[in-house]
Order: sequence, then C-alpha cells, then structure tokens
Amino acid sequence: MQERVLITGGAGFIGSHVGRSLLGRGYRVRALDTLVDQVHDDGRRPDYLDDDVELVVGDIRDRETVERALEGVDVVVHFAARVGVGQSMYEIAEYTSVNGYGTGVLLEAMMDKPVRKLLVASSMSVYGEGRYLADGSPVEAGERPRAKLERGDWEPHGPGGEGLEPVPTDETKPPTLSSIYALSKYDQERMSLMVGRAYGIPTVAMRFFNVFGTRQALSNPYTGVLAIFAARFLNDRAPMVFEDGNQLRDFVHVYDVAQACRRALEVDGAAGEVFNVGSGRRYTIREIAEHMASALGKSYLAPEITGKYRVGDIRHCFADTCRAQQVLGYAPTVALEEGLVELVEWLDGQTAADRVAEASAELASRGLTV
Repeated sequence: MQERVLITGGAGFIGSHVGRSLLGRGYRVRALDTLVDQVHDDGRRPDYLDDDVELVVGDIRDRETVERALEGVDVVVHFAARVGVGQSMYEIAEYTSVNGYGTGVLLEAMMDKPVRKLLVASSMSVYGEGRYLADGSPVEAGERPRAKLERGDWEPHGPGGEGLEPVPTDETKPPTLSSIYALSKYDQERMSLMVGRAYGIPTVAMRFFNVFGTRQALSNPYTGVLAIFAARFLNDRAPMVFEDGNQLRDFVHVYDVAQACRRALEVDGAAGEVFNVGSGRRYTIREIAEHMASALGKSYLAPEITGKYRVGDIRHCFADTCRAQQVLGYAPTVALEEGLVELVEWLDGQTAADRVAEASAELASRGLTV
C-alpha cells in the first residue's frame, strides 16, 4: 500500500517541489498550507501545485485542522514556517507563534496519530557565523560588534583581533543564533528531535542553505536572495546588496533539496540526525548578482552596493555536506549556472511587485540597518 505523506507548508516553494518528487516515487501527498498573502498573492491554490496533491487549507496553529490533516498519514514533512531574517526582527510574535507554537501543535497532535517518520526543515541560519580558521586552527567567530559594522569593518576577527579564514561549516558547529528567525528554526529542529526521541518517532532535521529555483515567491522581499534579485531585474532595477557584497554563501538548487529530503525519508540510518543540505560550493553575493544579470541579459544593471548592514545578518557561511553524502547518499547534481538557466526560462512571462525598497525602509525605520 502506498504511504501517505503530509507536507506542512506544502503549497510553498520547497514543499511543492518535494511533493512532486515524492509523487514520482509512488507516495500519496497531502499538503497543509495557510496560503499566506505574502507568499500567495491571491490566496488560492497555486497553479504549479500538482493536481495529485491533496490540499488542506488551514493554519498550523489550529489543532482541529492539524488533526484532520494527519488522518491516515504515514510520514510528516514539516516545512510550515514564517521565513525571513529581517522581518523576524520586528514581527517577533508572529514568527515565534507560527514557527514555535505551530510546531508544538503539530507534535502534540502526532502523539495521538503516530507516524513512521518525521522530517523537519531547519536552516543554516542556526549557525550564525560559519566555521573559521586562524593560522590553521579552528576559531569561533562571535557576532560582529555594531560599532565595527558602523565603520564598514565587515570581516569577523578572532579573540585576539587576528584575521580569519572562512571554511565549510559542518553540523558539529555550535549554534550562534543572531535573529528571531534563526532562534525559531532552531526551536523547530530541537523540539522535533526531542519529541521524536521521547515518543519513538524517527525524526530527521535538514538544515537548508540558500535554496533557489522555480516557484519562489518573487514579490516577497524577505524570501531567498535570488528571488529578490529577480524581482529587481524584472522591474529593470539594479539588485541591492548589503555590506560590500563579498559575503560568502552556499546556493543549492531546489531539485537537490527535494532529493535530499526523499533520501532522508527512505534511509533508516538518518533517524535522530541533523544534515546540512547545500551545494558544497561558495559564492559571494556580488557574484550571484552578476551571474543573474548576465543570465537575464541585464548586465547593464550593476549591483547597487549599499554599504549598509542588517541586524541579524552574518558574514560567511557555506556547507560541509559530507555527513549527508555518507549517510543519505546525497550528491548535488544541479550547478548554479545550470539552475540559473532554468530559472531565467521560468521568469520569462512572470511578473513581480518589487517591494525591496519598501522592506528596506521598514528595516531602517526600526533601526535594523546601519
């Protein structure tokens, strides 16, 4: 008999791709999604959601709705969350409610409706700053002092002021939570693993790095950076880049994320583990803006380097994916350049409301940019 998977947040960008991947493997898929306006402009079922996905519209915080969505479910993939570092720093109650309380509601409901496996989406944001070396030895880089950032001194330094070399970040790095969003994702991760152990539910946490691909919410100014850049380019405006644009990030294609999630559901040795899901490659934000401009034929729109800093941002973090490779057999297959070609094809004919300046003004009015 086919297993039924419930994907919370399943009508969203990543959830819909994971749903399609699981349908292709013979699973039955149900999505629970509130269709929040910031992601789904018209509040209706998105056209890209596969017809074979059963959609339950409702809030993860509503116990009755969650219990109804869990009926007959064998596996839960928990993606439902408010997303965005900057917005989380002023919509504090909303982020902690949806991400924390919503996860609590789901876990309590699962006590009465046990499942074979639970997979929870975490985030690279829980690391704060990534791994660094000083003279070849590991060094923990703390939060960058605001006074340094106001001077435009972007790079973190060691305890003695020494320069640091960023290196791939593995899952053993202690969390450094620098935003409400990061805190809420860590809460989701830890709550799920803790309850999974207590009630004998095999649970896996996936720490996603910067995911990109088709179906991203282009009009959401707090979504992934590539979607934000796309919204600017579609409106013939230069992308806005904070600091000096040399921050290092790992960009992973949504197809590879779907692959990793499917493997995590099917590999027995994954239970109780945390896995990085990234490409294992690093790019500067400036490079990403330039790559996208070139792919869209808008090289004349050079990135606007703002020289400003957003509270909650970190400098460098990119993935060590060895654990996912060894345990899950995960191997990223979509290179950035290939993924951008597909993204550009999808963008042809798309429209986007460019709300980046509006979001930036909101952050500035609250003292969250320097």
